[in-house]
Amino acid sequence: MQYAGVGGSGVGGGVDCDVLVIGGGIVGLSTAHALSRLAPGTKVIVLEKESGPARHQTGRNSGVIHSGIYYRPGSLKARFAVSGAAEMVKFCAEHGIPHEVTGKLIVATEREELPRLHALVQRGRENGIPVRELGPAQITEYEPQVQGLAAIHVGSTGIVDYGRVSAQLAQSSGAEIVYGAEVDLISRRASAVAVRTTSGLVFRSRMLVNCAGLHCDRIARLAGDDPGMRIIPFRGEYYDLTRPDLVRGLVYPVPDPAFPFLGVHLTRGIGGGVHVGPNAVPALAREGYDWSTVRPRDIADELAWPGAWRMASRHWRYGTGEIHRSLSKQAFTRAVRRLLPAVTAADLHPAAAGVRAQAVLRNGTLVDDFLIRDAPRTIHVLNAPSPAATASLPIGREIATRVLRTFTAA
Repeated sequence: MQYAGVGGSGVGGGVDCDVLVIGGGIVGLSTAHALSRLAPGTKVIVLEKESGPARHQTGRNSGVIHSGIYYRPGSLKARFAVSGAAEMVKFCAEHGIPHEVTGKLIVATEREELPRLHALVQRGRENGIPVRELGPAQITEYEPQVQGLAAIHVGSTGIVDYGRVSAQLAQSSGAEIVYGAEVDLISRRASAVAVRTTSGLVFRSRMLVNCAGLHCDRIARLAGDDPGMRIIPFRGEYYDLTRPDLVRGLVYPVPDPAFPFLGVHLTRGIGGGVHVGPNAVPALAREGYDWSTVRPRDIADELAWPGAWRMASRHWRYGTGEIHRSLSKQAFTRAVRRLLPAVTAADLHPAAAGVRAQAVLRNGTLVDDFLIRDAPRTIHVLNAPSPAATASLPIGREIATRVLRTFTAA
């Protein structure tokens, strides 16, 4: 469906564009791309505080095209990941972006994991995902070095470089992208939204879309909205496997459904190397990619949020284990050896870390689905961690549809 009469002539009356997007990660760029497809002529400006696109969550993940098997049927994650995986493969094929549909194994290594593995089989089938159940001998047909009691093979999982996808989305969208544009003031009026950057630039738009990732709650508050959540940053630390021949593809543990994290896994990337990780440890800054990066303002934000304390009291055992694996390479190695017994600490070389922007509610609940909220002349994307990169094309289309519906109703 296309929306007629939205762009082009819509710009005027003291505004610089129809839609102003804050955040040049894959969700913000996908939104700009979707607007150009649904309503050609719509003038879009994207503000990104870094010097290039995809510098945080998008460019620092494991590059997996997720199948959607983990997510509750009917949830936005399930709907958008399943359709997004197919769309992502098609997009990459159309634009010559290297990618591969590899499939992956989810392996149970302890008996108490077997019921959760069987539940994943059922969930996968409910989400329309092809799943094959495997016994120990069949596991080694896929991965000779991996050991487990049982596993499932998910055929629709793949790998890609999301940084390259983001660059292509930026180019294809036709949007004006302004780098080095950190927002420090938002003024919302009945007819327009004005945004000022730290360098003094001012942009006026008919509609604002907040895709600021690690800073989305702050942008919401700058706009005068109460997001009802806070971003609590969790660092995911990775190692590179120095013997990549030990792994053919992608190997995951059975996740704990109480947490939105998938556990330490092994991922063969587009370049042929194998990433091991991530864990999930509290970061001491929104962009805290190592223990030495400490931002007092970010820590104060967390300490002032009641949900952070409630989350910590509820999940402190899990968190303690993650911190131990962060500080002890031997402990991290033991976690990997559950799946791949041949691994030694010498096989693991530190790699770049990422930080997950995890929304936490006031009651301490970790938000487990994408969270998109509408406000006057504004749309806030308040929780879009993994699998948001996989799901970015349908997420962008959903946001664009909401924007254009607002224009139509005006």
